[in-house]
Amino acid sequence: MKQIIQNLRSGETLLEEIPAPEVSRGHVLIQTTHSLVSLGTEKMLVEFGKSSLIAKARQQPDKVKQVLDKIKSDGLLPTLEAVFNKLDQPLPLGYCNVGKVIAVGEGVSDFKIGDRVASNGAHAEIVSVPVNLVAAIPDKVSDEEACFTVIGSIGLQGIRLVAPTLGECVVVYGMGLIGLITAQLLLANGCRVIGIDIDEQKLAIAAKWGITTVNALQNDVVAAVQQLSNGIGADAVIITASTKDNSIISQAAKMSRKRGRIVLVGVIGLDISRADFYEKELSFQVSCSYGPGRYDEHYENKGQDYPLAFVRWTEKRNFETILQAAAQGTLHLNELISEIVPLEEYKTIYGDLGKRNTIASILRYPTQVDRSQTIHYPNHAQTAADKGFCIVGSGNFTKMTLLPVLKKLNAPLQSIVSLNGLNGSLMAKKYSIPVSSTNFEEAIQDEKIDTVLITTRHNLHASMVQKAFEAGKNVFVEKPLALNNESLDGIIQAYQKSGKALHVGFNRRFSPHSQKIKSLLPSGQAIHIIATMNAGFIPANSWVHDLQVGGGRIIGEACHFIDLATYFTGSKVKSVMMNALGTQPSESTDNASLLLQYENGSNVVINYFSNGSKQYSKERLEFYFQEKTIVMDNFRTTEAFGIKGFSKLKTKQDKGHAAQFERLNSLVKQGGAPLIPIDEIINTTRASFAAIESLKTGNRISL
Repeated sequence: MKQIIQNLRSGETLLEEIPAPEVSRGHVLIQTTHSLVSLGTEKMLVEFGKSSLIAKARQQPDKVKQVLDKIKSDGLLPTLEAVFNKLDQPLPLGYCNVGKVIAVGEGVSDFKIGDRVASNGAHAEIVSVPVNLVAAIPDKVSDEEACFTVIGSIGLQGIRLVAPTLGECVVVYGMGLIGLITAQLLLANGCRVIGIDIDEQKLAIAAKWGITTVNALQNDVVAAVQQLSNGIGADAVIITASTKDNSIISQAAKMSRKRGRIVLVGVIGLDISRADFYEKELSFQVSCSYGPGRYDEHYENKGQDYPLAFVRWTEKRNFETILQAAAQGTLHLNELISEIVPLEEYKTIYGDLGKRNTIASILRYPTQVDRSQTIHYPNHAQTAADKGFCIVGSGNFTKMTLLPVLKKLNAPLQSIVSLNGLNGSLMAKKYSIPVSSTNFEEAIQDEKIDTVLITTRHNLHASMVQKAFEAGKNVFVEKPLALNNESLDGIIQAYQKSGKALHVGFNRRFSPHSQKIKSLLPSGQAIHIIATMNAGFIPANSWVHDLQVGGGRIIGEACHFIDLATYFTGSKVKSVMMNALGTQPSESTDNASLLLQYENGSNVVINYFSNGSKQYSKERLEFYFQEKTIVMDNFRTTEAFGIKGFSKLKTKQDKGHAAQFERLNSLVKQGGAPLIPIDEIINTTRASFAAIESLKTGNRISL
């Protein structure tokens, strides 16, 4: 199938051939018939991509600060690599999709195959969309009209925040696509509507519907609104314009009546004058996209609806309202369509997006679509004798660490599996991988695959490891191996039955710093270790914190240092005690201290903090033994005190990824013992579970 994407580094808009996505639980698979190009949002993204690196930096000063902080902690070269890899990440365009349902995922009862639906799916021939972002299209509404569902909901949410009443005077500042739909909906609410813009074509369309229009280039808009409102001023102003100009917010305040309401739907300069707002006691609110539920992981991706009695209008219910308004003839949508362009001719729209004087451009999709979930690249094929890797997952770790390292090693890459097909296919092209697929179970059956490398979200690790073993493959899985003891037990059974190797991505033990420290430590004797992870803040709504998906940061990330301590002590964890920051025992798992007791008497403290400065080193180790001390800072420097013949090791930051994958690549080609003994992997994993149990119970947990 085909999908439109944006290259953020070059600014080029491309139509990519990628494998069709699989339908997943709580999702609907849709074959697209039409999609609407959002000229405002997509123009902004395209222009950002075409701008220089300096211009990009000027537009995102917060990101520049993050880069500078990363340079201080990690060094210049690793930071530059991360920045350029990020810019190479493709950006799917589009969020106004219409099509027919071709598959429904587990747990979906609202839709059936053949239903016409509108969603926030991208510009792609087939999209997989969460059920709460899909709405059924009434029979009276054409596919072309339904394309306005999502963008209409953006305007509708602004209206809901304004809460207009019959007879009020409401100004819509910016008569682009969202503004024109917003104005029509306000008319339906019985409001007197004043539309402001600089484009006579758009103002003329609005005037036909009974909207009073004001050209901002030809009139003093504040005076005009005062006159049209009989000197009272606007009851409310909805700003749908897109400009960096600060004058619009000032004008909106000056044209408002005392205690008026201003809602921002668009994007404008926000240098607000306190006096403008203070004297009139104006209220100002920014509208969030389609409505309640937007950016809520539980609502959007887990299908957990808000109770209607308490949240009357969600984003899905806003979608349905727009479609109902179109069916009733309240909205005049066909008049907004400037052009309908076949998908293959997408450059007609995107070639000069910044110069087009159109209102709404619609892409029309072919009726026959390749639904294959696998794409083969014959020119990338490895030799028939090769036994290689199947990479599962196309996120940041795969893109920025795994594939660059494997490429340098000339590792035999046979296939890559990704959820939506886009990232995987672009990586397949960049790294000459013969196969890109969205079907995991089919992909791992390939007889050319020796080892499956799993880098997906944490909740998928256990089931994928077991299926890979069942397919007769060796397995490498990024940490964590599992999220609970039940899943771990299932992996152990599958491992024992398969006779294959299991590797876990505890890479830090392969760092040259770890290797050097290990050589300096006394063998078999008890030591003290203090490990500090200045991990950095992650928002509470991130999937990492979700115990069912990410497992939390102790299980998902601190396991690295449990393994590292096991490597250094040459022993196994005997018991675990964990305390967390806060007054409640289970208040936090990303500001916590673990106290590990090892079988050989070693004592290890792991401090995992998210509330430290980003300018400070991210990882630090201290060792105390036999009147000697070793300090390792961020896998860049290691200093020893009291040790003859060694004082300091300094390198660029090296967390051991290259050495780890070099050994793994050698195992695929030549065989040999696993990277890490299986009993150590199991002990480390159970220790991370014990830490969470200790936090909940307040007790030391023995393994």
